[in-house]
Amino acid sequence: MKLPKRLRHGEEATLVEHLDELRTRIFVSLGALAVAFAVAFVFHHTLLDWLNAPLPEARGKPITLGVAEPFLTAVKVSMLAGLALALPVVLWQLWSFLAPAVEQHAERTVLVFVVIATALLAAGIAFGYWVVLPKAVGFLTNFDQNEFNIQIRAREYYGFVMTVLLAVGLVFELPIFMLALVRLGVLSTDTLRKNRRLGYFIVAVVAVLLPGIDPVTTTLEMVPLIALYEASIWLAVLMERRAPRPEPASLTEP
Repeated sequence: MKLPKRLRHGEEATLVEHLDELRTRIFVSLGALAVAFAVAFVFHHTLLDWLNAPLPEARGKPITLGVAEPFLTAVKVSMLAGLALALPVVLWQLWSFLAPAVEQHAERTVLVFVVIATALLAAGIAFGYWVVLPKAVGFLTNFDQNEFNIQIRAREYYGFVMTVLLAVGLVFELPIFMLALVRLGVLSTDTLRKNRRLGYFIVAVVAVLLPGIDPVTTTLEMVPLIALYEASIWLAVLMERRAPRPEPASLTEP
C-alpha cells in the first residue's frame, strides 16, 4: 500500500482527497497495530514473565480458572503491548494528517511538546514498574495473609498492573498539562505559586483517585506528583519569560 502524501502548509486539497488521505492513514495505523500485536504475541512468554516480576516469590505465578482463560489472557496482554508498540506510528499518522492545519511557526513548539510528553510517559511507566508496583503488590498480596487463602488470578492481576502503569505514566504528563494552561492564559505562574497549598491538596486528591487503593500505592504516586507540580511551576516561569501569554480576544473587534 502506498503511503499517503503529506500536505504542505497552504496546499489546498479537495474533500475527496482529504478523505482518501484519512482512509489511507487509518489503514497504515491498523497495519502497524496488527504487526505490533503479532510481534507481542510471539514474545508473550517474555512479556508475561516481565509482568510477573513484581509478584513476591512466595506467591508463584498467577492462576487461571477457565479453559480458555490462559489463551485469552495472553491475547489481551499482547493486544495492549501491541498498542504500546504501535503508538508512535499511530501518533505520527495522526500528526501528519493534522500538521497542515497548524501554523508553521507553531509546528516546532508542538513537536517539542510531543517529544517531552513521550519522554515523561516513558519515565512514568518506568517509575510505576520499578518503584510503585513492587511495593504495592507486595503490600496487597501479603495483607492479612493469616486470614485469607491468597491466590492471584491472572486476569485481575494483569489488569491491575496495566492500569497502574498507565495511570502513573499519565500522571507524569502533569507538567505538559500545566504548561499548556499557562501558555493559553488560563493559569499564570503567580497563581500557581500563591496557591501552592491548594495545588498540593488537588495533587493529594488525584493520588487517592488513581488506581491502587492501598496507602503504599497512593503515597508512592503522590511523591512524584508533588515533584512534578513544583517542576511545572518553574518550567512555566521560564516559558512566560520567553513567550508572553496570548492576549484575550476582544468581542468588540471586527
